[in-house]
Amino acid sequence: MGGTVTGVSSNGEYSFTKPNRDSITLLAGLGVEGDVHAGVTVKHRSRVAQDPTQPNLRQVHLIHEELFAEVGREGFKVSSGELGENITTSGIHLPGLPVGTLLHIGEEAVVEVTGLRNPCLQIDHFQRGLLKQVVGRDEAGNLVRKAGIMGIVLRGGEVRPGDAIRAELPDGPHRPLDRV
Repeated sequence: MGGTVTGVSSNGEYSFTKPNRDSITLLAGLGVEGDVHAGVTVKHRSRVAQDPTQPNLRQVHLIHEELFAEVGREGFKVSSGELGENITTSGIHLPGLPVGTLLHIGEEAVVEVTGLRNPCLQIDHFQRGLLKQVVGRDEAGNLVRKAGIMGIVLRGGEVRPGDAIRAELPDGPHRPLDRV
């Protein structure tokens, strides 16, 4: 199962959106080089406030660009990096991957999927009403988060738009993603 990188983004300062780049470098155990969320321990402000010693399970944020088309049908215009993701993908349904999936990205990089992004009110500050589009309920009433997935960098490397992504599913019973 595979897909393609359609955009890469990073930002050295806290902001909701991240500027697009020609390439980003993933650093093993840290995240995206030069990105404000890179590090061994949590960097997201709300998580730091709770416990700054927590391991950073959110080193890399990935979103499938098919989500942009889905919210576009509801009148929202979103493009790569605007929801704060580092890697935008196409052709692979990221939220459907199980915990522990290894994403082989480009020539060298490997990201282990840790869970779902837990979208927050900042999404509505970006575009009013967008939060309701990326968080919803399924037919059974279960919460569904669609704003991308998070991972940790196992092996570093440069990532560029056009790079291939190959998903390697974990052995054993698969655990569905939950928020991290």
